[in-house]
Amino acid sequence: MGVVEILLAIVGISILVIIHEGGHYFAARAFGMRVLRYSIGFGPTIFRYQPAGSPTVFQLAAIPFLAYVQIAGMNPHEDVDPDDPEIYPNKGLFARLVTIAAGPVANYLTASALAFSIGVYGWPENVPTEPMTIASVQEGSPAAEAGLKPGDRVRSANGRAIKDVTQLIEVTSPRAGTPTRYVVDRDGTTLDPVEIVPRQVDGRGVIGVTAETKTVYAPMSIAESAQAAVVFPWAVTMAQFEGISKMIRRRTTEDLGGPVAMGKMVTQAAQKGPTEYFFMLMVLSVALGVFNLLPFPALDGGRIVFLGYELVTRNRPNEKLEAAVHTVGILFLLGVLVLVTFRDIWG
Repeated sequence: MGVVEILLAIVGISILVIIHEGGHYFAARAFGMRVLRYSIGFGPTIFRYQPAGSPTVFQLAAIPFLAYVQIAGMNPHEDVDPDDPEIYPNKGLFARLVTIAAGPVANYLTASALAFSIGVYGWPENVPTEPMTIASVQEGSPAAEAGLKPGDRVRSANGRAIKDVTQLIEVTSPRAGTPTRYVVDRDGTTLDPVEIVPRQVDGRGVIGVTAETKTVYAPMSIAESAQAAVVFPWAVTMAQFEGISKMIRRRTTEDLGGPVAMGKMVTQAAQKGPTEYFFMLMVLSVALGVFNLLPFPALDGGRIVFLGYELVTRNRPNEKLEAAVHTVGILFLLGVLVLVTFRDIWG
């Protein structure tokens, strides 16, 4: 893991957040809201610029990671003039709703643009290698108990020659609980046949191995790339919600990753090449949009919930109550962030 890859990860994730905050900024300005500050990074300011006639201070902070936008009137603890037409609370419901939703929308548009560009250049696809070579063996699986190791090549299963992982799955899937003979090569030598009893998982037999794959790049037509720009962000969104649903059902946060985990993923992708790097940023851009749309206090989705209440009841929620709810949400999210970060580093 080199310094260049780490820097690419920091820059990539920061750009996604800058784009997110840019969505809020441009929407707020489009509706005539006064944006006081657009900051890239946190900590002491090392550079600032305020265009002539603009209310916005654009600044670069000492820790150039992430970003934030300060819209006048959004802080519930600041004094607001009820007659000031340029502050957030004095704007109409539609303007406030669009301003809040613009951040996640910007992330989705970014993901769509990346999907289209990658499609035209060459969409990465993982295809199984031939012969069927084991990449990893799950601990405690039937394959592990039988002594199979990464690098082994499966030559046959139940008397049928195996060319790739697809054929291995075809033979193994219907044989859950049934002893099955596998012939394996290791370091160029054919081992004695091993008998493995596939374990039933989700209604099919598995032995607990993953296959080696290779990445190929298949350029798409303009029409196919445009379709990918719509379909792929939606598919990632559904996968995100499925993952959240599994965490809730299992009552575990094992699959929850913080900035460190995201950084590691982007760094690993950068090591593989530019296409994988931008592909990972595309996935994370959708993930950032999904996360912020969750109906949780302090997130954009939590603010949209209060705006939805206003839309239905025609009454604004109590400002102090809403501020308290968002404050609790921020503290909770910070706590989770700290715990997840410690786990990602030392877990």
